[in-house]
Amino acid sequence: MKERIGVVGAGQMGAGIGHVFALAGHGVVLVDVDAAALARGRARIERDMARSVEFGTLSDEAREVALARLETATDLESAAAGCDVVIESVPERLELKLDVFRRLDGCVMADALLATNTSAKSVTEIAAVTASPHRVIGLHFFNPPHRMRLVEIVRGLATDERTVARAQRLCKAAGKDTVVVADVPGFATSRINAMIGNEAFFMLQEGVASADDIDRALKLGLNHPMGPFELGDLVGLDTRLSVLEHLHASLGEKFRPCPLLVKYVKAGRLGRKTGVGVYRYDDDGRRTDG
Repeated sequence: MKERIGVVGAGQMGAGIGHVFALAGHGVVLVDVDAAALARGRARIERDMARSVEFGTLSDEAREVALARLETATDLESAAAGCDVVIESVPERLELKLDVFRRLDGCVMADALLATNTSAKSVTEIAAVTASPHRVIGLHFFNPPHRMRLVEIVRGLATDERTVARAQRLCKAAGKDTVVVADVPGFATSRINAMIGNEAFFMLQEGVASADDIDRALKLGLNHPMGPFELGDLVGLDTRLSVLEHLHASLGEKFRPCPLLVKYVKAGRLGRKTGVGVYRYDDDGRRTDG
């Protein structure tokens, strides 16, 4: 059965999640307080679908049908009230996420599934601000969501089996593979990935090799689809730093952020979204330095 899905946050990940479920046949409402962000999010979805048509992986008819299922809204409560599923995908700031879930708890239907797309924050802590923590779960999508197959399903302390099973069915029907993990700092993927990315920055800081050669070494020698700097620029170096700071506070010194990464973020070199991170990019996200 197709459901109505609300996605809160129209940034890179939120737009990508909306893309996934619109293509899967669901009605999707993309919600953001910023109308300009909503316009950018919809434009991103339209652009990514158009590229899929160009590559022959999506028909033009399917693209048009999917886009017709996509709505946008700036009022969270009114948009979420009619949704069967709401997936929060706002920036990785705990207080912001808690505020979203407090508001959702007061307006969604009694049987609505509530999910957070956090890559590191505690699902248990987020769920605790609601009156029904058993229906709150983590759905950690990967960037870009419409191309990456995995969704990491994170079970909070109070999340019940019905919610886990429902989340698995939802993701599977959208063509995703899932793993179920416990609600521990960094879950499975972010914990390992953050360490790889941080070590890459230490190697760059120490002059072990250039950023491009470190990326090439991991792609060609370890069969990684993207190098750690390419991935960091895609995800956002500020997001990478936020995850590391959380892991450092939770799990200790081995996750202390590299000073060079901190310097990049303070300088505003956040990656593709700012046009410069470890590498430089044009407005379409293509590298201009190599």
